[in-house]
Amino acid sequence: MVFRDGESAVDVREIVTGQLPGYRIDSVALLGEGQDNLAYTVNGELIVRFAKEPDPESRAARVIGESGLLAAVADILPLPVPEPCFSVPEQGCLAYFALPGRPLIDLPPARRSAAHTRPIAAVLGKFLAALHGAPVDRVVALVDADDQPNRLWLDEAGQTYDTLAGEVPPAHRPAVEAFLGAEPPGDSYDPVFSHNDLGIEHVLVDSVSGTVTGVIDWSDAAIVDPAYDFGLLYRDLGPAALDTALDHYRTVPDAQAIRTRAAFYARCSVLEDMAYGLEHGLEKYLDKSLAALTWLYPSPADPSRPSGKAGARRPWAP
Repeated sequence: MVFRDGESAVDVREIVTGQLPGYRIDSVALLGEGQDNLAYTVNGELIVRFAKEPDPESRAARVIGESGLLAAVADILPLPVPEPCFSVPEQGCLAYFALPGRPLIDLPPARRSAAHTRPIAAVLGKFLAALHGAPVDRVVALVDADDQPNRLWLDEAGQTYDTLAGEVPPAHRPAVEAFLGAEPPGDSYDPVFSHNDLGIEHVLVDSVSGTVTGVIDWSDAAIVDPAYDFGLLYRDLGPAALDTALDHYRTVPDAQAIRTRAAFYARCSVLEDMAYGLEHGLEKYLDKSLAALTWLYPSPADPSRPSGKAGARRPWAP
């Protein structure tokens, strides 16, 4: 099984044999591909992941940073995270034995209904509380700050929409265009350390019970707005999940501000996810994005849409 990163081809079997000489390899299979990484599974238990970053120095730095970060956070989080067993930074390679469970994105949509996702959101709210409560000075040497202004977020969302407007169902387009024409929320917040990519493709759950078993792919972890990962939960799991996660987070004076910014990030990132699914033919990304439009960009005919009476939320409010 060969992986090609644009510069050279590397053999997954060769890498594993070189790093784990006594480990017998019976099978190698493509596990999946995201925006940042390509992953293989060896013997159905060892995950060998390659960063897609084209710059060799940046690619190596990401792997070294993530390896150190996982070691630093493993003992402060209430959920398991991958434990690296080897890395080959110059090839963008990080390997670890798989955590139990499967990505939540792989479960049937019916298993991601409000009734099923509330317990998951409760666990993730507590997880984010622990993560955001970690001393920044403990990880600041291992991660970067991700503080892109919200105006730039909105501009990029508008550019993405221009490329896929024809794929957005017509009923949702007025709400999308109203959002893109509105002012973004303010950029004032106290930055925290966070996963920074807490979509359902990175949350592992037990296939039968739905219990959260771990959180994977920490390559985007950063010092960031605490609302961002809540926005991804809102995007992928809906308003009930956002409410539940915030209820189990912690009491903060700016809870409503976090909710407002989370909704903003959700509406921007769903367009990015939809474009990614279309570009790469990934139906799971496309399907979850189309489903999310119903709560992120409700159509005028949607009976759940706010009525516009005094005190009602704006169409793009959470």
